[in-house]
This record gives sequence, structure tokens and C-alpha cells, in this order.
Amino acid sequence: MIIKVRAALPDDAPAIAAIRVLTWQHAFRGIIPQPYLDAMDASENEAVWRGAISQGMPRVLVAEAAGKVVGFSCFGCCRDEGASSSAGEIWALYVVPEYWDKGVGRQLWLESRGQLVQQGSTVISLWVLEKNLRAIRFYRAAGFVPEESSWKCFEIGGAQVQEIRYLHSLTSCH
Repeated sequence: MIIKVRAALPDDAPAIAAIRVLTWQHAFRGIIPQPYLDAMDASENEAVWRGAISQGMPRVLVAEAAGKVVGFSCFGCCRDEGASSSAGEIWALYVVPEYWDKGVGRQLWLESRGQLVQQGSTVISLWVLEKNLRAIRFYRAAGFVPEESSWKCFEIGGAQVQEIRYLHSLTSCH
């Protein structure tokens, strides 16, 4: 299978919004209340994605297989309060479930990492839900480590969920 990673175009916004919804509905089943997941509507976020892509912030990449967008990543400067100017952040990385475990996420990660290095990042952070074990395995395999003091709790769909920040040092050998 040939995967092509490229910069997203404004016309990719509907596919990106749909991938986000589909991935949430699969990856967060049993973590986020089902009524919230069932009510997600990709069309509500298309304009947001189109605007972000047009403005170039965050940067958005898409992965294509057989001419179809099957995943995306978005990244930029770290949004955490007090973050260093050399800190980058993966804001999102999603792959449609039928392409899980096929290297798509890894290719998106590696291209995102390369672009963050070019912008001068020395560390990359991301936030992951504590119960999203698939994502945690993926990020750990990519060299991310949890920052144990960073736990945050928030409400989504009427339920309390926790997330933790993971860090990847670009000065290490990963």
C-alpha cells in the first residue's frame, strides 16, 4: 500500500472533518458517552478546518491511499501556558479505523516531526485521554513519555475524563 503525505488543501476540509468524527466514534467508544459521539456532525467543523488550512495555522497534513484522504495531523507551536518558544505540539493525529496499524499514523507523525524540527522545536508535546490505550501505545512507540505532573480533568458529553501530556525530546535518539 502506497501512502502519500502532503500539505492539506482547503478542499480537504470535508474529509478531515469526517475523519475526525469517524475516528472519535471508534477510538473513544466507552471513554466518551455514546450519545455525544453519536451526535457528532462532520459538517459542523468543515469551515473551521478550511479556515485553519487557508491560514496555515495550525499546519495540517493529510495522508492519502489510492487517492483518498485516510488520515491527517495538525501541529504547531505548543499551546500550553508557559510553554517555551522551542516547544512544538501535535494538536491532532487521526487515521480512519480501516487504516489503523498500516503505518499511516507513523508516516503522518514522522512528517509532522520533521516540520516541527525545521521550525526549531526541541521538544514536542501532545495530550491524550488516559483511557485511549491504542493512542498511548502508538505515542510510546514513537518515543513519547508521559509527564506525570500534567494530568487534567475536564467534562465532555456529561462525563469527566482525564488526559495527560506526553513529551518527545528531539535531542534524544528516537
